[in-house]
Amino acid sequence: MSIKLRKNAKWALVVPTSMGVRITPENQQPVQAADRFFMQATSAETNVASVSSFLGLPVKVLTTFVKGSPIAQLIKSNLRSRMMEFEGPEKEQGNPWGYRHQFNIADSGYGSRGPRVHNDRAGEVGRTLNVKDFDLERIFGKEGVKIVHLSGLIAALSPETGQFCLEIARAAKKYDCRVSFDLNYRASFWEKREEELAKIFSEIASVSDILIGNEEDFQLCLGIEGPEAGGKDLNAKINGFKEMIKRVKVQYSNASVFSTTLREVENANSHLWGAIMLEGDHWQVVEPREIRVLDRIGGGDGFVGGMLYGILKNWEPEKWIQFGWATGALATTMSTDYAQPADEDQVWSIWKGNARVKR
Repeated sequence: MSIKLRKNAKWALVVPTSMGVRITPENQQPVQAADRFFMQATSAETNVASVSSFLGLPVKVLTTFVKGSPIAQLIKSNLRSRMMEFEGPEKEQGNPWGYRHQFNIADSGYGSRGPRVHNDRAGEVGRTLNVKDFDLERIFGKEGVKIVHLSGLIAALSPETGQFCLEIARAAKKYDCRVSFDLNYRASFWEKREEELAKIFSEIASVSDILIGNEEDFQLCLGIEGPEAGGKDLNAKINGFKEMIKRVKVQYSNASVFSTTLREVENANSHLWGAIMLEGDHWQVVEPREIRVLDRIGGGDGFVGGMLYGILKNWEPEKWIQFGWATGALATTMSTDYAQPADEDQVWSIWKGNARVKR
């Protein structure tokens, strides 16, 4: 195995994030036609961490809250229910037009109607994330962390959060913590900030041990030439992704694990789901196979969470991608946008295609 984890670390996984709430219509209805909604606490990074926390590993969330906000209280209660510890400053709202937690309003889609997501992030308190509010020497030095997972969603949220993620990555390297970086490109975040963000993302990627992204992420965040169009030919498509990942590895040679998911959408509720991973010089490929989808949002985060769990458990690399494929598939069967595995056996049953009742 090519990833050596720090021993005697208090935290298996640490995730810096901006927490918010997701509002989804009941019964898979579109937003404009619904009058009843389900609200839950959410963030892509805690979606990733949920696999480890539900399966018993110690997880810490670094975030910031709006002081006295009932939404902040809902978020804290949710994180506790997921067995996650958290820390971060409490920011005064200021006035009714001041800080708040982001709102994510999502139509899950159904059949031929694809999902639609509307992000309402005005006044988002997470844009103020600053390393001065966290004791990095205590967290990474004295307590110790095996893996810190960073996301391009946070790195691109504001100039302050970009510097925040850089300082987290630097502290992790100083204290022998492995860095996982999911590029997560969002065009609206990058608009008119391309030069600034390209520099930040390149530096984080240069110290990362695990790099995750699809073809758009690697091209637009890191300037890597994308794969040639493979058309309907699966082998050509997979080979195109492999060639792209090889180019990433040449430019970002500190990393020893590179991964991407493969997804073909037949309709909103039926996908072909696969993955590619390069570990050292060894390829691991899960060819796309059909999964049934209740809600696709969070599937990619579920994959990353399962892969990181396999690394944290010191399994053989072949199992990292298999477990990640299965936790990603599990996430798409749930009304939450994060996987809640009952135990490892449930995940391996999904991998094996065994959906029989267990009594």
